[in-house]
Amino acid sequence: MPHVDQRDFPPARRSATVPVDRAGHEDLFAPPGATWQRLSPNYLKMKLLLIPLTWGLISAALTVVSFLWAPRWVAWSVVALAFVWIGWRLWRAPRVYRRWGFAERDEDVYVTNGLWFRTLQCVPYGRMQLVEVTSGPIEQRFGLASVQMVTSSTAGTVSIPGLDATAAAALRDRLIARGEQQQAGI
Repeated sequence: MPHVDQRDFPPARRSATVPVDRAGHEDLFAPPGATWQRLSPNYLKMKLLLIPLTWGLISAALTVVSFLWAPRWVAWSVVALAFVWIGWRLWRAPRVYRRWGFAERDEDVYVTNGLWFRTLQCVPYGRMQLVEVTSGPIEQRFGLASVQMVTSSTAGTVSIPGLDATAAAALRDRLIARGEQQQAGI
C-alpha cells in the first residue's frame, strides 16, 4: 500500500493522529489582512483589583458561615480554597486579557477572546442594528467603556469591553459611519 502524506488533505480530512501545528491554529483566530487592536491596560488593572475584592468578600462570608456552623476543618478548607481560587484567578487574568482583540476592516469587524475556548466573531457592518456604549461606575473610575454591536443574527450582541472612553467613542463613531455606508440598520 502506498504511503499517503496527511498534509495532502485539507484540514477537515486529516486524521486525528496528525499533531496540530500551534502556529497554524493561531492563524485560525487571526483577522485576514489586519492586526489586532487590544484592550486598554486599565482594563487589566481593574480586573486585578476586582478579583481579590469580590472573591475576598464572597470568601469572607463563606468563611464566617463555616466557622459558625461547620466543623473547623471545613472552615479552614474554605479559607485554603479561597486563597487557591483567588490566586488562580489572578494568575489567569493577564492571559485572558491578552487574548482579547478586535480588528476593523473595510466591510466587517473581527472580535476574538477566550483562554481555553477561543472564539472569533466576524460582524459585517451591514448586519449591525445598533451600536451601544456602556460604562458602569467602576469602569468610569478607570476611564473605561464597553462597545456592544447588536446584530440581526441569532447570536445577538458582540461586545468589546475595556476600551479607553475616548477610544470607545471613536470606535462607536466609526462603526456607525461604516454601517451607514453599507446601508445597515443603524
